[in-house]
Amino acid sequence: MLQQLTFTFIEELGKNNNKPWFDAHREEYEAAKADFEVLVSGLLLGLAESEPLFKEQKAKDCIFRIFRDVRFAKDKSPYKANFGAFFSKGGRKFPGAGYYLHVEPGGKSFSGGGLWMPEAPVLKAVRQEIDYNYGEFSQIVGDTHFKKVFGKVEGEQLKTLPAGYTADNPAIDVLKLKSFTVMHHLADEELVKKDFLKKTLGVFNTMSPFISFLNRAIV
Repeated sequence: MLQQLTFTFIEELGKNNNKPWFDAHREEYEAAKADFEVLVSGLLLGLAESEPLFKEQKAKDCIFRIFRDVRFAKDKSPYKANFGAFFSKGGRKFPGAGYYLHVEPGGKSFSGGGLWMPEAPVLKAVRQEIDYNYGEFSQIVGDTHFKKVFGKVEGEQLKTLPAGYTADNPAIDVLKLKSFTVMHHLADEELVKKDFLKKTLGVFNTMSPFISFLNRAIV
């Protein structure tokens, strides 16, 4: 679970996204950051029960920096008004699929994961894996519990056919995707309940076959 102070800090940062305010509230930031790190560490421990590689990781390997890169952005706000962490066997910089937790007040939090906008060689490999094993993929994402938790696989889609595939391919709607992600929305009150860590691990566990399938194509 997260402390209310973490939500309060992120919410106030969204209203005062500037360096003077941030510097004046650095103690609150450090407390919120430490609170989020505790949650991430707990999730790593839970994930390590089924994937030993997670035992070697620390919270800092998963958590994204709060500072935005504004060099080429129209929005020059210096900070992200959210906390995010990506869990994969290679940490947050791993190019393959993984689990993601996004904390943002106002009903914008979610747990989810998958493969977001991969490089061309990775995308090509994943499409091939789906094409060759579409029955298995369909069984994973078509599972009743999977659909209850996540709905459907989402991602930006090509307007034309991907190279090498025809319109009559039974997997064509999936093959046209440029990302393969799923999302489970979270109400603010869920994140401050004592069972939040356990429930999030349950969401990740439901997602596990999906993540494994995607990564199988690229490792």
